[in-house]
Amino acid sequence: MTFPLRSLVEAATKAPIVPVLVVDRIEVAAPLARALVDGGLTIAEVTLRTPSGLAVIEEMKSAEPGLKVGAGTVLTESDVENALAAGADFLVAPGMSPKLLAGLGGHRRLMIPGVATASEAMARHEDGFDLLKLFPASIAGGVSALKALGAPLPHLRFMPTGGITEADVGKYLALPNVFAAGGSWIATGADIAAEDWKGISAKARKALAAI
Repeated sequence: MTFPLRSLVEAATKAPIVPVLVVDRIEVAAPLARALVDGGLTIAEVTLRTPSGLAVIEEMKSAEPGLKVGAGTVLTESDVENALAAGADFLVAPGMSPKLLAGLGGHRRLMIPGVATASEAMARHEDGFDLLKLFPASIAGGVSALKALGAPLPHLRFMPTGGITEADVGKYLALPNVFAAGGSWIATGADIAAEDWKGISAKARKALAAI
C-alpha cells in the first residue's frame, strides 16, 4: 500500500473508530485531543461546520502530533487549502462536485469523498480516489449496502459515517471492505461542552473493547 493515506489505514488497524467532532471553542481542542488518545483512538475528524474548525485542527495536532486529524465537511477549494494549512492529515467530503474535484489539485489522494451508490463509487475510483466513505451510511443502506458493494467492487475500501451508533459500529467493522467507521457518539456536543474528558476517554475505550 503506497498511496498517501497509507498511514491513516495503518492507524485504523489499531483503532478503527473515528469520532466525528463538531467543536465550537478553540480552548477545548487540546484537552479533547488528549482525551481521545487516552481512550486509545488514533484518528479523529473535525468538521468545518463551525468558525473554529480550522483552529481546532491546528490545536489538536499541536497537542497530540501522533493523532491523525482530518478535516470534514470539505466543500470548496478554499476549504482544501485552509485545512491543509492548519495541519489536517486527510480530507473528508460528503460527496464530490466538479468544482471541488478541480480544486483538490495535487491533493486529490488525501481526500475521502462520500458516495451513496455503486455508480458514484465507480466514478470516484476512476477519479483516482483510493478510499471512500458511504454517506450518510444509515440512509444509504448501511451494512447491507456495503456487503452488496463488496462483491462487484472488492477493490474499494470504505469509512462509512452518518447515523452509525455504538450499537451497530461492530457490524460495519466486521466487513472486509470497511477499514474504519465514523460516529459522533464518543464525543458529542454535550460531552465537549461539559468538558467531560474522562467520560470521552471511557467511551472510546469501551467502543474499542467491544470490537
